[in-house]
Amino acid sequence: MSKSESTPLSRRRLFAGAGTAGALAAAAAVLPLSQPAAPVAAALPKALPEAGGGYQLTAHVQRYYQTAKV
Repeated sequence: MSKSESTPLSRRRLFAGAGTAGALAAAAAVLPLSQPAAPVAAALPKALPEAGGGYQLTAHVQRYYQTAKV
């Protein structure tokens, strides 16, 4: 007795279909997020101080000093 080609659903086809459906669902979830990026205006560089002065006491530096106290 030979099996006919019209078997209802084999285990191999079931897993192949599930994998394909999962890949399509992942692709569909990512596609709406990919929108053309708006051109970003280039920021003008800050003028360098004449006498060194590269160090700036900013809020995150002050926060570091507070957490580093012993």
